[in-house]
Formats: sequence, C-alpha cells, structure tokens
Amino acid sequence: MTTVDILKQAKAAKADLLLLSSEEKNQALLAMADAIEAEAEEILARNAEDVEAARGRISEVMIDRLLLTAGRIADMAKGVREVAALPDPVGRVLARHTLGNGLDVKKVSVPLGVVAIIYESRPNVTSDAAALCLKSGNVCVLRGGKEAYRTSTAIVRAMRKGLKGLGLNECLVNILEDVTRAGANELMTATGYVDLLIPRGGAGLIRACVENATVPCIETGTGICHVYVDTSADLSKAVTIVENAKTQRPSVCNAEEVLLVHRDAADTFLPMLKKKLVDDRKAEGKPPVELRLCPEAGKVIDGTPAGENDFDTEFLDYILAVKIVADVREAIAHIAAHSTHHSDAILTEDEEAAALFTTCVDSAAVYVNASTRFTDGGQFGLGCEMGISTQKLHARGPMGLEELNAYKYVVVGNGQVR
Repeated sequence: MTTVDILKQAKAAKADLLLLSSEEKNQALLAMADAIEAEAEEILARNAEDVEAARGRISEVMIDRLLLTAGRIADMAKGVREVAALPDPVGRVLARHTLGNGLDVKKVSVPLGVVAIIYESRPNVTSDAAALCLKSGNVCVLRGGKEAYRTSTAIVRAMRKGLKGLGLNECLVNILEDVTRAGANELMTATGYVDLLIPRGGAGLIRACVENATVPCIETGTGICHVYVDTSADLSKAVTIVENAKTQRPSVCNAEEVLLVHRDAADTFLPMLKKKLVDDRKAEGKPPVELRLCPEAGKVIDGTPAGENDFDTEFLDYILAVKIVADVREAIAHIAAHSTHHSDAILTEDEEAAALFTTCVDSAAVYVNASTRFTDGGQFGLGCEMGISTQKLHARGPMGLEELNAYKYVVVGNGQVR
C-alpha cells in the first residue's frame, strides 16, 4: 500500500478509537501483548534476517540496539501490559469553573488524533509507540528504519492479529512500507492526515524532521549528556555512577557523553575513573572506554587528546570526553554552551552546589547523585515512552500518555446568548 493509502486508513480509524471505553482499550492492549509473545518465533526469525543484513554496515553497539532476544520480546509484551494498567488520560477534567452568566466551562483532555513516529533501529519502539498511542486514544502510523524493517513489520502484524481477534479495527496500528528518504518526507508533509510527528533517533533524523516537517513536530533527544563531579562528591559513589551512565548501554540517548570534574577532585578521581572504565574493563574482557581528555586532564591520566568537536558529539559508543573545570559555575557554563538539553547530572554532597546546578542547568532531566540512564518513560513510571522531548512547548522529557493528549473546552449552558 502507498503511504497515502495507509494515512487515509489511519485517519478513518480515529472515530473507531474515540468510541472505545477504557476497559475496551485495555483489553486491546492485553491482546496485543499476548500476540507479541505468541508470535515470538516469527519475530525472532525476521530479526535474525535484519541483524544479518546489518552486520558490517553498522557498529556492534548499534547491532545490539537492533538485536532481539526472547527476553527482550518478553519485556516488550510486559511494557504493553504496564501501559494497560495505567490510568486512562482521555476525558480527564483538567479545570472547571462556572461563569457569572451560568455557563459551565470544563477543560477536558482529548487525543491528538493520528500520531506518526519516525524511528531508527530499535524494534521495541514499535510496541512502545503502538501501546502508548492506543491507550491515549491516538491512531499510530509507524515508520521504522530500513535496518529493522522486517522485525518492526512482524511486530505490527502480531499486534494487529491481537486487535483482529477482538473484532477491532486493525488500522488502529499502522506501519509504512516505504522506508526511503522520500517516504519519510511524504510523512513529514502529510498535512491533513498527521496531527503530530515524533522523530526518535539520531541527530540527522531529528534535524531533518524539524527542518522539513509541515505537520506539527516534537523535537526529541539527541543526548549529549553531562555528568559533573563536584569537589564535595563521594568519589566512590561517583565512579560507580559514571560507569553506569557511560557503559550500561552506550548506544542510547541518555548515556553519558561528557564528564566534567572539579579541579580539586581531579588528581584523586581521574585515576579512579581510568582504573574502573579502562583497566578493570580490559581485565574483565569488556570493551574499555576511550577517554578523550582536555589538556589539563591529560596531565593526570593517560588517554586520547580531546579533539575540537569531542565536547559536541553524541558518541553512542564506548567513548567519553573528559574536561577539568574550576567549579560548579564553570560546569554549568560548559553545559549551557554544549548541551542538547536532554539529561545532565551533578555528583555532590554540597546542597548549595546541587541547588545551583538544578536551578541553572536548562535540560529536560537534571539529576543529583544519580545516573542519567534513568531518563526513560519506564523508569519514570510512565509505562514506556514515545521519546525524550528536549523542547519546551507541549511536552518535555520522557513522553508518556499525558503528553499524547491535548485538551478542549466543553461549555454547557441553558440558553445563554452573548
């Protein structure tokens, strides 16, 4: 089917979804989750084809983003069920007041309509996005990356099988067949069909959507995430947090890319860091982290001299740019100059430094003594997420159910005229 045909089906399905009760939507989600598990063998087979085709063309870290296992499929189904268990965001009365003329004015949450998601190689986005859209009353149109096309299509077939088993419209969940750049541009300019476009992927994809979309578009998270180690930090705790933020899953947008260290802590902390991220990981047979050091840090430990662009790069790999700063104010200034406004952290035992950092750092998520890896809808208790919004209009941070609703005013009178 052409992209326009799929968009027409999606638009027509909006009315069907609006009429479903909360219980009916939850039943649909549970059926989708059951179908994902029932079709696991087929999904894994298609994923194996995608992985094989991608080998040699993308890095091993990115292969890990693409790869599905039985456990990851079980987690996908679990995520859908967790969304079913969340409160329905549709129809909530956000505010209410009665005017002097007797008109009853209610501000009520409503679905956006048709939500389109352009994403890259993470197959779990397919089920996350479909579940969040359906629960929030939105029809979804998915456009996955070519690396994961077979996998994503198999996941959608499974979810649609679950919907069909309940007698529901399969077109509540849609996936585009065209994965070319021209196909993406067609979706970006589908005025009249798409109510919101959410890009979820690398900087190039997000920039293309923001610059070219004629439909409403939310800018999501390129993540140049910083961790600042203050002079008062518990250094043992700090090295564990930095290790987690950098190495637990380096290919995702909430992984740490830049480490800032207070000058007074550097002589003690940087050798601890090198031991943990480089020496110990080599000894354990794990990929060591390449430390790209500013000149001052290079006088304390061995590493690679930082290049001109290293403090403005989302590496998505076992690479960490390291800079020594004079104090928390210089750390804040560095983040302001280089941040993508995703997730940044301060590690400190000084409450005043923590308060200054959280007040002045203008990011979607700001942490004190915790890893940036928590910026995630599931970790925030939202079930799963549509992406991390790094803008300020309508939605910011992990986008869950509430962020997929707008509102309208419902005004009830008794013959009033103006």
